[in-house]
Amino acid sequence: MAFLLKNARVVDPQVELDEVCDILVEDGKIAQVGKGLSAANAEEIDCTGKVVTPGLVDIHVHLRDPGQEQKEDIASGTRAAAHGGFTAVACMPNTKPTIDNAITVEYVQRMAEKVGKCRVHVVGSCTQGLAGETLSEMGDMVRHGAVAFTDDGHGVQGAGMMRRVMDYANQFGKVVMSHCQDEDLVGDGVVNEGVCSTRLGMLGWPAEGEELQIARDIALCRLTGTPLHIQHITTARGVDLVRQAKAEGLPVTAEATPHHLFLNEDAIDDTYNTYLKVNPPLRTEEDRLAVTAGVLDGTIDCIVTDHAPHTDWEKDCEFAIAAFGMTGLETSLGLVLTQLVRTGVMDYAQMVQLMAVNPRSIIQVDPVTIQEGSVADLTVIDPEVEWTVSVDDFCSKAKNSGFIGATLTGRATDVFVGGVPTLRNGAIVE
Repeated sequence: MAFLLKNARVVDPQVELDEVCDILVEDGKIAQVGKGLSAANAEEIDCTGKVVTPGLVDIHVHLRDPGQEQKEDIASGTRAAAHGGFTAVACMPNTKPTIDNAITVEYVQRMAEKVGKCRVHVVGSCTQGLAGETLSEMGDMVRHGAVAFTDDGHGVQGAGMMRRVMDYANQFGKVVMSHCQDEDLVGDGVVNEGVCSTRLGMLGWPAEGEELQIARDIALCRLTGTPLHIQHITTARGVDLVRQAKAEGLPVTAEATPHHLFLNEDAIDDTYNTYLKVNPPLRTEEDRLAVTAGVLDGTIDCIVTDHAPHTDWEKDCEFAIAAFGMTGLETSLGLVLTQLVRTGVMDYAQMVQLMAVNPRSIIQVDPVTIQEGSVADLTVIDPEVEWTVSVDDFCSKAKNSGFIGATLTGRATDVFVGGVPTLRNGAIVE
C-alpha cells in the first residue's frame, strides 16, 4: 500500500522542516520527502492548503476497558482518537480490574491490535488496585510492554509508598506519572476553593491539595533520581514548582489539558453544568494564565486530554454527586489550533513539539519524524475548516464534553498509522 501526499505544508521541528512538499509512503514507512515527487503505484492525495505533522500522541487517556465498557471501550476510544487526529494514545490503568499485572497489560494490547484505530501504549498502576498499599507487578508489566506507571484518579497518599514506587520504577528506567491530590486535604471538594465554591455553595478543593503532592513528588524525584511526570497541572504555584525543579536539573516533566488551558472556574455558573466537573477542578483565571505561560515557555512539556468518558446517568444528576471528568480526544487539536495557533500565540512547530515529539519522549517510545525511513505515523490537518463541536459528531461513546457548541477552526482530515489510513477525509476507515 502506497500513498503520495502532494503539496502539503510539512512541519517537523525535529528535522527543521517547515515547507510545502510531498511525502511518499510505502510499506508503512516514509520513502521520500521532497518537491515534485511522483510514484506510479501510489494513491495520490491532494494536500494543498493542508498541514502534515508527525502523528499526534495523547499520553493521558481513559479507555475504560476492561470493565467499564458502558462508558468507552478500546474500539470506540481509539476511533475517537483517530477522529481527533491522534496516531497513538497512552491509556490509564484505573480500569476494572486495574491494570496492575501482565495479564491486563496483554489484554489491552491484544484488543488494541484487534480493534484499535491507533497505537495504544499501556500505563500500569503503581499500586495494586490503586489502593496505595502494595506495589503492583511493575517488573512483570514492563516485560510485557508497560511504558510508565501511575495511580491516576488517585494520588499515592503515602510518601513512603511513593518512594518505593519510584525506587522500583527506577530499576526499569520507567517514568512515574503523578496524579497530585492530597485526599485528606481535598476531602469531598468538587470545585476550586475560593470565590467559586462560595458563589456556588459547593465544597471547595484547595489548590494546596494539588501543590503539596507536586512538591513532595519533586522531592522524591530528587531523592531517587527517577523520572517524574506531573499530570494535569492546574495551579500557578504548581507550575512554579516544576519550573524550579527543571532549573535544578531534575528529570521532571509536566502536562496540561485543554480544559485547564481554555476554561476557568467562572465557566461553572448557576446551571451547574456537570460536564465542567473535572479532576483537578477548573481554577482561577490567574492559574489558567500561568498554566498557559508554562506551556509556552517550555515548563510544561505536553498537552494531553485526560479523556474521561462517562455514561449519561453519571452526569445527568446533581453536581455534587456527578462523576469527575470530560472527554477531549475529538476536540483537543481543534481547540489548540483555534485558541493558540491561529491567534499567533504559538506556531505549528511548537504545537508539534507539545503534541507529538515530547509525549513520545516522556513515555520513552520511538520518535516519529518526517524523513526517509521513519515509520509513517502522520496527521493531516485542514487549518481552515470551521466546525461546531456537536455530540452527533463524536466517535466516543460518551458526550460529556465541556466544549459542546463551541465553534472551532481547524481539524484533522486524514491520519496514517504505520502507513495505514485510519481517517480519510474526516471519516474513520473501517
